[in-house]
Order: sequence, then structure tokens, then C-alpha cells
Amino acid sequence: MARRISGHWLSKSLAGVVLGFLLALGLGSLFAIAGPGGLEAANKVQFVMWLVAPLWMLALSLVFLFKSGLRAWLWLGLANALVYGLLWGLKNGL
Repeated sequence: MARRISGHWLSKSLAGVVLGFLLALGLGSLFAIAGPGGLEAANKVQFVMWLVAPLWMLALSLVFLFKSGLRAWLWLGLANALVYGLLWGLKNGL
């Protein structure tokens, strides 16, 4: 029996575009702050800038593995909360 794979494509796509982009920005920021050399490392700004696009595309492509759009929104929202929580913790010295 063939499964229909096109269900929820709009909500999955929106989750990947919006929350995937925010997740990519957060992961890039985490790497910029906690990566080797800290924020002062040479050429790190360029590397982080180019790192965001592949991370965003990875999130956008993996979002179609979720069973429904709601699950995609929930899991990406949780991932964003974790990443931005870590950023907040790093910024405030926790």
C-alpha cells in the first residue's frame, strides 16, 4: 500500500523556512561564541556567515521526515528553545 507523502507539506515547509532559519542563526551564534578562538578568532565572522545557509538548508530538508506539520513545528520549536536557552546561558555566564 503506497503512503501519501505530500500531506502537511505547507506547514512542514513553513516550519522549515521560519524555525529552520532561526535554528540556523542560533547554531551559528553558538559556534561563534563557544567555538575555537571565541568571538575574536580571525575570519570567524565569514565562516559563521557561510555556516548559516547549509544549516538552514539541512533543517529545511529534514523537516519533511516528520509525520505531520504540527510535529515539525513542535520539534523545531523545542530545538530553538534549547539553542537560544544555551545562548542566553553563555551570555549570562551560566
